[in-house]
Amino acid sequence: MRIWIAHILAVIVSYLIASINPAIELSKAIYHTDVRTKGSGNPGFTNFWRSFGRRYAWLVLVLDVVKSLVPCLAAGLLYREMFGLWQVGVSVAGFAAMLGHAYPLWYCFKGGKCVLVGGAYTWLVDWRVGLIVTAVALILLVSFRYMSLATMSGAVAFPIALAAFGFQTPAVMVIAVMAMALLLFRHRENICRLIHHEEPKFTFSE
Repeated sequence: MRIWIAHILAVIVSYLIASINPAIELSKAIYHTDVRTKGSGNPGFTNFWRSFGRRYAWLVLVLDVVKSLVPCLAAGLLYREMFGLWQVGVSVAGFAAMLGHAYPLWYCFKGGKCVLVGGAYTWLVDWRVGLIVTAVALILLVSFRYMSLATMSGAVAFPIALAAFGFQTPAVMVIAVMAMALLLFRHRENICRLIHHEEPKFTFSE
């Protein structure tokens, strides 16, 4: 019974915190416009960078990471103290945070692609897994300069790396696969553009 209460608490808190979108709020506060009306319309780091430049884009990145790390860390500590299940707590909170970012309550369930939120959670599941996921994404980004391809490759690497290093319970792997599937689903339009060679490349100098 206690673990189900912990599940419910972790899901609700993580979802609500991650539903707050820094790209939307900063674009309104600083530029008096909504990032969703610019570029691709996606309220995330990449579109913010392309639409407004890098000056405040790094703040979007940091805040997206923080809004995932904080509930994941809190859930991990709670689950470890109560049940000895750090990875389960982080995974439950991490996936809920991804859902909050992708389908936010505060913005009529229209959100971003949960790349940074999901990426941050992989580091807390296992830092070695997070390192591999990040390395794969960065290598692909530098090599081909397609942000979508890089992040999707990192997502695919997540459950593979987790299987290689091990996990506490099958639930951790199930959630990892669900997280990968969610991120790929959120990139379905990017996949179509990549197939048709219409996906814009990421420019570091913007």
